[in-house]
Amino acid sequence: MRRALTAAAALLLLLTTAACTGGGEDAGDGVIRLRFLSLAWQQESVTANKELVREWNAANPGIRVQYVQGSWSSVHDQLLTSFEGGEAPDIIHNASDDLADFAYGGYLADLRPLLPDRLTADIPQASWETTTFGDGVYGVPFLQEPKVLIANRDIVEKSGIRLPTPERPWSWQEFRTVTRELTRTMGEGRHAVAWPLKEPVATTLNLGLSAGGRLFHRDTDGKARIRFGPGDALVPGVIRDQVNEDGTASKTILGSGGSDALPGFFGGKYAIVPLGFSYRQQIAQQAPEGFRWTVLPMPVGPEGAIQGVSPQTLSIAEDTRHKQAAAAFVDFLLRPANTVRLARGDWMLPTGRTALADPALTVPDDGWAVGTALARGLRSAPAQSVRGYPEWKDKVATPAYQEYYSGAIGERELKRRLERDGNLVLARYQRD
Repeated sequence: MRRALTAAAALLLLLTTAACTGGGEDAGDGVIRLRFLSLAWQQESVTANKELVREWNAANPGIRVQYVQGSWSSVHDQLLTSFEGGEAPDIIHNASDDLADFAYGGYLADLRPLLPDRLTADIPQASWETTTFGDGVYGVPFLQEPKVLIANRDIVEKSGIRLPTPERPWSWQEFRTVTRELTRTMGEGRHAVAWPLKEPVATTLNLGLSAGGRLFHRDTDGKARIRFGPGDALVPGVIRDQVNEDGTASKTILGSGGSDALPGFFGGKYAIVPLGFSYRQQIAQQAPEGFRWTVLPMPVGPEGAIQGVSPQTLSIAEDTRHKQAAAAFVDFLLRPANTVRLARGDWMLPTGRTALADPALTVPDDGWAVGTALARGLRSAPAQSVRGYPEWKDKVATPAYQEYYSGAIGERELKRRLERDGNLVLARYQRD
């Protein structure tokens, strides 16, 4: 560890000296200038990112980083335009499931020769797999977000049901039974669970890993194919049955986002809402006074407590003239203490083992301990390395799953659309 830190310090000294003596100048003054595109949006996260940029600039006058605010809603198109126009930021904040086309297209730098051993060793291989495309690594996965159940503590405790723990979670079948009992005790017009599935694809695929679902398979020619099997059907089948057969899940909330479900949750219309881990921040800030809530692990299938995730990532543009300087800033940003600051700002989990073990992230308050316990079961989302996934998701999978969950189509039609229409989309991206 000491050798790695010494090497990193030597690299910073070398870069700063080179910049100050005329190597790699951007404005004729010997200073390297880098642009950092950040997608932080929650105020705590924006503050943490900007503070770290200021700290870097104060300590490294020869390598100046400019903070550039981006948006999750438009980042893919923004990056595509900037790459093609030769104006891409040097350091890029994104999500791993948006990297494949940029990596295969040659827009992102292979990070393997750039990152220090300290950083690569601290992040588990399962996380690195989310940013590995072909033979290269094109992003550093640094924050991740499992799905959890946010529950109204008063309702679930009053019902007398067994509450799950990370060591003893509910099975999907038990979850269906529990939601029947909860709905019965809550009274007319109320539902045990609300599934906000405005964007149903990632949730469905990531939770399906616990049931053995993979959906995307590599044939002997290396090309990805979609094959919908029993493991892919279990989780969506439970959700569909809760909505359409059991009446335990709200049908009106299906097309909504996570934030849209919170007023009904606070008002006692729903006892449980499956949400990303970071939604805890909104709940902590917006819940009415006296409202008690708790964090429970998601149900599990035959494969156990595993979930797919698409971590947030930091990449370096292939066209930047200052790859080593950009890598030094990434290394600084992701030192364990700094990663903890970023994780707390976003209310998410770090991928790095050292940061994940920090006492600030293992306290029971606000469900942090539940989240860190789930971290060991997080895996690469099923479609991470599949070219054409964004188009397949938008044009094929999203409408198909939305109709399936609403009861408009059955499992056979869902399978037909995902496989037939989906493989046509993927084929266009995998032509020899």
